[in-house]
Parts: sequence; structure tokens; C-alpha cells
Amino acid sequence: MSNNQSDNLNILKAFKGANFIDKAALILSIWFGAGLFPGMPGTFGTAGAIPLYLLVDFLQTRYQALFLLLIIIGAIWSSHRSQCILGTVDPGAIVIDEVAGFLLTIIFIPFTLINLIAAFFLFRFFDILKPPPIKKIEKKVKGGFGIVLDDLVAGVYAYLSLRFLLHMIG
Repeated sequence: MSNNQSDNLNILKAFKGANFIDKAALILSIWFGAGLFPGMPGTFGTAGAIPLYLLVDFLQTRYQALFLLLIIIGAIWSSHRSQCILGTVDPGAIVIDEVAGFLLTIIFIPFTLINLIAAFFLFRFFDILKPPPIKKIEKKVKGGFGIVLDDLVAGVYAYLSLRFLLHMIG
């Protein structure tokens, strides 16, 4: 059995025995099942954030910022709780951190299909590459905050890169 299948079985087993709050944390942290897809859960988690972005794109900037803050807080809480429930440090199926990082990349950028695609690939690039200080953050900062923080830094890198590209072509 592959490691991903084993992790998914552990999540399903934990879910069955969990109380309501723990089930909510697990559902959020795996982003409604996106983290259970085999092979590239982070990519699927990032893709799972796109509908959420499209829902909040029409809001005023201050409401987008508030929404992003709520997602980040929810990501930290659900990641930490799920990590404790599963007894595993930063399980791959936890992808709400990718949701938060990708939203940080794109939420303040005007919507166009090109911007959305560029944001997606830039975020995945920085999330996978983990340039300094992302790799150090991932190793040093623990718990839900650590799970989410490295993706937020990748989101900042992707956001700044996208802003730079838009400025250069604009």
C-alpha cells in the first residue's frame, strides 16, 4: 500500500472516531477532500482554492483582507488540530495551508484568466522550490502556525513576482 493510501486510511479512521469539532478540523484541513487526491495533494489543494477566490473577488479590498485573515486563522487552527488528531507532523493531506498561501497570492490581484493561471503556477513554484527562508521556517516553526507560515511566505513571493510581471507588461 502506498504511503498516500495509508495516510488517507488514517484520516478516514480518525474521522470516523472524531467528535464534531475534530471532524470540522479534518474536513477544513484536507480542504473538503482535495488533500486526499494521490500524487500531488498540494497542487489539488491550490486548485481547490480557485472557486473560493472567484466567490470573494467581487468584494471590496477591506472585506477581501478580512476574509483572507479568517482563512489564515482557520488554516492555522484546523492544521494544528488535524496534526494532533492524526499524530503526524505536517501530513501531506493537509492542504488548507496551500489554500491560504494561494489566496494571499491572488486575492488582491485583478481577476483575469491569465492572472489566475500565472498566480497558480507562481505559487506552486515557490511552494515546491521553498527558497530562503521558507525551508528554514518549515523546519523551525512547529504546529499549525508552522504548517501555514511557509505557504504564506511562498504566497508573498508569488504575489510580489506576479505584481512585478504585471508592472513589466502593464
